[in-house]
Amino acid sequence: MATGSGKYEQLLALCSGLAPATTAVAHPCDSSSLTGALDAGRLGLIRPILVGPEDKIRAVAREGKLELAGVRIVDVPHSHAAATRAVELVRAGEAEVLMKGSLHTDELMSAVVAKEGGLRTGRRISHAFLMDVPTYPKVFIITDGAINIAPTLEDKVDIVQNAIDLARSLDVALPKVAILSAVETVTSKIPSTIEAAALCKMAERGQITGGLLDGPLAFDNAINREAARTKGIRSDVAGDPDILLAPDLEAGNSLAKQLTFLANADSAGIVLGARVPIILTSRADSVRARTASCGVALRMVHARRRMRSL
Repeated sequence: MATGSGKYEQLLALCSGLAPATTAVAHPCDSSSLTGALDAGRLGLIRPILVGPEDKIRAVAREGKLELAGVRIVDVPHSHAAATRAVELVRAGEAEVLMKGSLHTDELMSAVVAKEGGLRTGRRISHAFLMDVPTYPKVFIITDGAINIAPTLEDKVDIVQNAIDLARSLDVALPKVAILSAVETVTSKIPSTIEAAALCKMAERGQITGGLLDGPLAFDNAINREAARTKGIRSDVAGDPDILLAPDLEAGNSLAKQLTFLANADSAGIVLGARVPIILTSRADSVRARTASCGVALRMVHARRRMRSL
């Protein structure tokens, strides 16, 4: 499994000195989700509020010899109620971050996107994997590999903007966005190449801001500068991207998991475009990836705190 390469630790160093983000943890009723929340709390990244059946949470803590002293628990009967109540805590201003526990992602996201009482904004909600790949010199983002199945061009505008804003909260001054397809030339036979070209033009016209876009790019010339040179691609993005925009969910999800299981990468996960950052963890995630997800959420919260203070 993933061994990592120290880049997550550099990311977490950006959190030094920041006040922890109060985080509503929905249904942390297994060892991995409860341990992840409590570990992040001990590191000063989050201040967890555990939302779920109190008896079950305490039983998991006893079994794992986890300390709950001083941790707030909001008692609700089941996972569905936990998702709803955790979202309510965010809406009431009692929490700055939402975190997935041991409930299904669909169950949590149903509460997030609910028309009444949810956490929607004017932006399309999207997911980002933050990848620490030992053979690549920096953490980079793959989006969207978990929420938007077949995004339209308009969806991709928000997906890209969400990712750019995330990268900027991690102190990337001008995030470089590689828009992926199967080829690097524009052809009507592959619609994602046309959308890539349109996104680049939209960035030129100010419809996407804060990043440098290029595409379509095939994965090899997106990630490897020599491959780009071989194909005659002159680009400030090719070979040095901070963000990889996948053409659809299947491509993004497959790419992230291939890197995790074949290239010893760690993949932290976070949902963007809602009122607050949403930490999505999996039982397969390493402790490093879980901690990194919390650190990313804290940096996003800090960026929002800073904007409010201006």
